[in-house]
Amino acid sequence: MKSSEIKSQFRDLQRLICAQLALWDGQASFHEDKWDRVDGGGGFTSTIGNGRIIEKGGVAFSAVEGEVTKLMKDQLNLEGNHFFATGVSIVLHPKHPRHPIIHMNIRYFEIDEETYWFGGGIDLTPHYINDYLAAVFHQRLKSICDKYDPGFYLKCKNWADDYFFLPHRNETRGVGGIFFDHITGNNSQSKHDIFVLCMELGTAFPSIYQEQVDSVSFTDITPQEKLWQNIRRSRYVEFNLLHDRGTKFGIYSQGRTESILMSMPPEANWIYNHLPTENSEEELTLKKLIKGKSWL
Repeated sequence: MKSSEIKSQFRDLQRLICAQLALWDGQASFHEDKWDRVDGGGGFTSTIGNGRIIEKGGVAFSAVEGEVTKLMKDQLNLEGNHFFATGVSIVLHPKHPRHPIIHMNIRYFEIDEETYWFGGGIDLTPHYINDYLAAVFHQRLKSICDKYDPGFYLKCKNWADDYFFLPHRNETRGVGGIFFDHITGNNSQSKHDIFVLCMELGTAFPSIYQEQVDSVSFTDITPQEKLWQNIRRSRYVEFNLLHDRGTKFGIYSQGRTESILMSMPPEANWIYNHLPTENSEEELTLKKLIKGKSWL
């Protein structure tokens, strides 16, 4: 399977996701802008805002290539001379605190047209954790993973618990999901099999998120809910700027800053030494942000 074919289908996937999300939101549409990378390649960043559901969101496609610089070798542990990378990345920040933040990324990386790997992940970050909806989310992911390999879900679920973790807070970013990286073909799964898995995750994304949101009735937002939403958003910022590999790759490969930081929420709050009220919904949510929790 050629990199040009993967690139083309990832681009089509971006268009499909944008069309379905805009139709579902019903109040806002995506705005697309094209960007070029000076050292090779570029992409299309589609953003949406002030919708019925989505306060700020983006679906980004990129396909970049060029020299593996010394900075990339030092910071990203890459070996080789020339790289090619393409992928689709999505982050949606909802208006309502009872609706979750969601992220997905699928990517393909190639070095010197010889070494390749796929990576990706999808995770859910509720401001208020609903155990039932967390289980629904994980079951959808398991159903997709099981078609590829019966052991893949658990492996990638544990991988996500480790990856989507804020060590300085000793808490997970949310209820996790799946994460995988440096996945290549082997005796039982081909390069095409991995690509199909990535595409199935992508095409399922709109319905996965719609299922989470449509299960929660709209209510008037209280000041307490809004404050808590912005505090949880601040944790999202901390993770993306301190730990996210995709953010680091974008920066170190001299990608487009606006597209790299598309994942930032529209606003966030940092309150010194904030502690939620004992036995409140906020405190109960914090107690569930632990590694290794089974949601199924």
